[in-house]
Amino acid sequence: MTGGAVAERLLYGDVVVGGSLPVLNINVTASTVVLGALASRDWRPMHHDRDFAIQRNGTRDIFLNTPNQAAWFERYITDWTGPTGRLGRMTFHMNTPVFPGDHMAFMATVDGTEIDSAGCGWITLAVVLRVGDVTNTACTTRVALPLDKDDNPWTRRGDAWRP
Repeated sequence: MTGGAVAERLLYGDVVVGGSLPVLNINVTASTVVLGALASRDWRPMHHDRDFAIQRNGTRDIFLNTPNQAAWFERYITDWTGPTGRLGRMTFHMNTPVFPGDHMAFMATVDGTEIDSAGCGWITLAVVLRVGDVTNTACTTRVALPLDKDDNPWTRRGDAWRP
């Protein structure tokens, strides 16, 4: 997956523990940073005002905000799963900022699989966002995948949906 390949429809049985997802590579621009902040209504100047970011925050430039990074993780995962993959949980820890001019590489490994008591197939992923050799952000996700061609996690409600 490089920059936009989208899965047709991944099924639970297609996934093996220890397997790796294709890498997603993204070149970060000032527009990537600013538009992500605007989309999430984050008006804090460190995400759009370079002078403020450098002089007041002591960073080298403006940088990606939290919702922007969350959106990139979600895109990476759902590009892999296809339209019937449904994110249940996502937690991440940002270690270092991502700046314009950086090249983000998203990588993931399948850490676990399970079918819960409601019959929903779950995949646990360990995902990282790296710039060069540095892990800028580490993320863990739990994503539901269809068990077969007739299943769709998006139709689950109430007790049938236990993220």
